[in-house]
Amino acid sequence: MSKKNQIFPSKELLENSFFADLHIHSKYSRACSQKMEIPQIAQIGQKKGLSLIGTGDFTHPAWFKELKTWLEFDPSSGLLVFKNLPEGPKFILTSEVSLIFSQGEKTNRRVHLILISPNFEVAEEINLYLSKLGSLTADGRPTFGISCKKLVLDLMTISKEIMVIPAHAWTPWYSVFGAFSGFDSLEEAFEEANSYIYAIETGLSSDPEMNWRISKLDSITLISCSDAHSPAKLGREATAFFYPLTYENIYFSIKTGKIAFTIEFYPEEGKYHFDGHRNCKVSLSPKEAKALGLKCPKCGEKITIGVLHRIEDLADREEGYIPPNKPLSVHLVPLIELLSEIFNLSPTSKTLAKLYEQYTSLAENEFNLLLKLTKDEIVSFLPEKLAEAILKVRKGEVSVKPGYDGEYGVVKVFSNFEPEEPFLKQQPLFSF
Repeated sequence: MSKKNQIFPSKELLENSFFADLHIHSKYSRACSQKMEIPQIAQIGQKKGLSLIGTGDFTHPAWFKELKTWLEFDPSSGLLVFKNLPEGPKFILTSEVSLIFSQGEKTNRRVHLILISPNFEVAEEINLYLSKLGSLTADGRPTFGISCKKLVLDLMTISKEIMVIPAHAWTPWYSVFGAFSGFDSLEEAFEEANSYIYAIETGLSSDPEMNWRISKLDSITLISCSDAHSPAKLGREATAFFYPLTYENIYFSIKTGKIAFTIEFYPEEGKYHFDGHRNCKVSLSPKEAKALGLKCPKCGEKITIGVLHRIEDLADREEGYIPPNKPLSVHLVPLIELLSEIFNLSPTSKTLAKLYEQYTSLAENEFNLLLKLTKDEIVSFLPEKLAEAILKVRKGEVSVKPGYDGEYGVVKVFSNFEPEEPFLKQQPLFSF
């Protein structure tokens, strides 16, 4: 599957905006690196080119204590500054919560929400409220048996400056639109609290273009974040906001949709883009999956319904629809992936890490390389093939193999994937 014809942000747009990653996790969340500490996050975030980073996990008591030790409130911006790197990225208090509850016909709704607090005092009130609903120490992403509506309405009594954003909104298992546990609309999920929902996080397996197919989301701001579990993943997706770099402006921009653009994975690279069954290594397009009765053609078990399938089920517009006055979405391939392909190195190799450090230092940061430097500047100091790769990505000239059922997809710049023969042609249809 090839991509092309990407619209790239103008020099003026790039000069008047900054990059923010509002959804990450700390070392206190399950399956997260122990290197997810403020000093490391700040250092790597600066190397990426981020100006603002979510703290993640402010609901966890130990992490909250560390945040208050490392960060101090900057009254001029309403944001937080890392004391040891004041010229580095600013921070904003964020956390993710997992809600499991019954509503309507489903008895096992599972929705993840990002919470954003304007300051430590409000965050403390949020934590006090949440501590009465369940344990805050078990995980940096705590779980509560409360509905979306109830949680949002209760939080608004604490402060109207709190932002609540559905996380990775299309993930099959734990999201507001998830195929297995979600809803068909924000209105259904949040009911009378829906007026306080200004944005959704599109997640790695979808992008704004896919979400534009659903007219009910026209008034919703589409943001992108990394959901990083390790420092290297910071900024793999991000949102570009217009200056000034303040909490008030972030809040206003999210509420009104006045953002500059988003930085996206190719959604096919996300691990739930296509339908499929990982145990049998079966990847299916929505059309194939429907023709097979949503069952694996190898073992007969139910498949995992992917994000593309779910969006097509809810879409009321054709693929390719572009609504007026919407921010750009810019699809990038992280520099570490480009280096890995070009030099044929493992993503975890020390040589690759040295190359990454070398080239980002020459360019000041990764986003400068991928987005800001001109063609002449890139060609002047990068190896020819790396320069070519960056320029090809800017044009959208890549080949992608979709991810499915927890398996990440793959993006290549210099090679094409052989088209796979559809399962419908490999064997006769049968029922189990």
